[in-house]
Amino acid sequence: MNMSRTKKRLVVVGGDAAGMSAASQARRMKGPGELEIVAFERGHFASFSACGIPYWVGGDVPGRDALIARTPEEHRARDIDLRMRTEVTEIDVDGGRVRSRDLESGAEEWTPYDDLVIATGARPLRPDLPGIDAPGVHGVQTLDDGQALLDTLAATPGRRAVVVGAGYIGVEMAEAMINRGYEVTVVNRGAEPMATLDPDMGRLVHRAMEGMGITMVNDAEVTELLTGDDGRVRAVVTKDAEYPADVVVLGMGVVPETALAKAAGLPLGGHGGLLTDRAMRVRGHENVWAGGDCVEVLDLVSGSERHIPLGTHANKHGQVIGANVGGGYATFPGVVGTAVSKVCELEIARTGLREKDAHRAGLRFEAVTIESTSRAGYYPDAAPMTVKMLAERRTGRLLGVQIVGREGAGKRVDVAAVALTAGMTVEQMTSLDLGYAPPFSPVWDPVLVAARKAVAAVRSRQG
Repeated sequence: MNMSRTKKRLVVVGGDAAGMSAASQARRMKGPGELEIVAFERGHFASFSACGIPYWVGGDVPGRDALIARTPEEHRARDIDLRMRTEVTEIDVDGGRVRSRDLESGAEEWTPYDDLVIATGARPLRPDLPGIDAPGVHGVQTLDDGQALLDTLAATPGRRAVVVGAGYIGVEMAEAMINRGYEVTVVNRGAEPMATLDPDMGRLVHRAMEGMGITMVNDAEVTELLTGDDGRVRAVVTKDAEYPADVVVLGMGVVPETALAKAAGLPLGGHGGLLTDRAMRVRGHENVWAGGDCVEVLDLVSGSERHIPLGTHANKHGQVIGANVGGGYATFPGVVGTAVSKVCELEIARTGLREKDAHRAGLRFEAVTIESTSRAGYYPDAAPMTVKMLAERRTGRLLGVQIVGREGAGKRVDVAAVALTAGMTVEQMTSLDLGYAPPFSPVWDPVLVAARKAVAAVRSRQG
């Protein structure tokens, strides 16, 4: 601690979900006279919903400001010194300070800290390919990215869009471009879209996307992006084909943004994310904390560390860090890997382990798949739903659930997420007292139908 200061200082690197949640929670627990809070954000916006960008681009969200949870001015009004357009360029752990650069003026300074929060997020994968930086090629990680894409769409007369990648961002951006009236081609290096699902469930997504008018190209590696005489992108090239494009959207996933942490000698895991204890303290460092998309988290099902970049986790991490810095005590126990998304009318959800995750963890398991409906079959607008469930072979412990279906399918995954967190067996799940009425569910909820089938599969192995 710097003894020349009369009160402690918390320095936060990164002004989005985890960083500003930590700052806000610490401020709730400690008044300005007890704790000084300085936060650095290199972008133009803080505390915004990156998850909402595809829906803003697609027109479902009316404007950019709807995605901003709290403005810099609102943070400053709560005595949080939030310095926008200021990038932290170095962390000096031994000296307890960070070096920052004002991106407008170029001025640099060192800022001492008593506690440091690293919330640098994740960065989109952007392969080093010819033409990748051409005008008309866009990532969608920040509000600035979303605005740049909208500006391109407004200025580009053509109506052909190519989305590279078919994970969450890829399929959501494919929907956004369909909503804007574009001809959409999705180029995906995997066998099926949504690699967070098993391939048999991803195939359902594939078929549905093609039914919506999206051209799916799987098992295709992009080799270059061609440009026209004006320098703008005009096509995406794979080993086997060329796909004309007036605009290209990159949705190939993200990796932890931990270059600063690595340079400072802080511990990183196998996925490149910072390693923390349950209090979100960086391992081996009493006064350095980390949260959000730059950290790895404990998978409660497999027992291994994973990188799962989601806003839900980031906000919880921030709350835990802020409570601990503010003199309280809180922990983040881990995750079961729950996520939900949609492409047009198709809802896609998953929690727990896929088959390859279970194999990697050395688990022996049974996998079952059932087809059901979101409501009683005789009730109007009952929509089809496919549920896949994994259960451990000897114990019957639930290992994972994947759901693909129409309206009413996606949020059913929450039942499975709670069961996973509680360590329930599939047999225990069959007795869950879930809500029932024909407008909401068949008399046997689809998740419970899958659980009954999983029980039978486990018992057949035990017999």
